[in-house]
Amino acid sequence: MNIRNVAGDPPAILRMSGLLMTASEHIAGDSTVDLERYAVSRVAPGSSIALRVAVVAARFNAPIVDALVAGALDALIEAGLSRESVTLLRVPGAWELPVAAAWLARGKRCDAIVALGCVVRGETSHYDVIVDESARGLAALALETGIPVANGVLACENGVQALARSAPGDANKGREAARAALEMAALRRSLA
Repeated sequence: MNIRNVAGDPPAILRMSGLLMTASEHIAGDSTVDLERYAVSRVAPGSSIALRVAVVAARFNAPIVDALVAGALDALIEAGLSRESVTLLRVPGAWELPVAAAWLARGKRCDAIVALGCVVRGETSHYDVIVDESARGLAALALETGIPVANGVLACENGVQALARSAPGDANKGREAARAALEMAALRRSLA
């Protein structure tokens, strides 16, 4: 790839310069900051094996969301969670994700929540309302309860973007959300 092809693509320029990590590098990697220089220590998350994780997924745009669910479940099982420690709850759409996640978090039924959905922009502003309020509700729930809630709701301009973000592999946003939820839950546990 030459610089002319990426001049209008800041993420590509950052990747080429080594300043932007891939998702798998971010999840697996440590900081390159010299902690000794600043006399600080790092709190590392502990094991995630004994965690209970709930995956709350929308049924709207099912083919895309099903691929996100598969990615999330793969990541959770690969991390060593037993099948019994993972709960899957389906809701109608992204709008319903925050309330279902709230039932789980407030009922102390899980150590982390992975919220998955897909909203594709249409001809009206309905897209903006659903995306914004779903994200706001999930973030508020995490702050209120202290239970990590990973937002794996795709907000895409078109179906091509949705397919790219739900494809199998490390770039699957369901997989990324599950990994983030595990890391935050393990970190929370290590701080307790």
